[in-house]
Amino acid sequence: MAELTPAGQKVYDALKRLGATSPDALKTADDIMRASRLPKGMTNNALMELVAKGFARRVARQKAAGYYLVK
Repeated sequence: MAELTPAGQKVYDALKRLGATSPDALKTADDIMRASRLPKGMTNNALMELVAKGFARRVARQKAAGYYLVK
């Protein structure tokens, strides 16, 4: 995916590896951070990029927001 930054691509791949491909399989930013081995700030920026470009969705929950892939 040429339209993603390197960090965005890493986070996308981590979400895929974690199996976060439906609203039933949400992963938190901390899960994604550990899987992608990126710093927390970089992970959050990459997640916002994925959400903004329509690759992922963010679901607000009680404690921590969850993320899953759309495309």
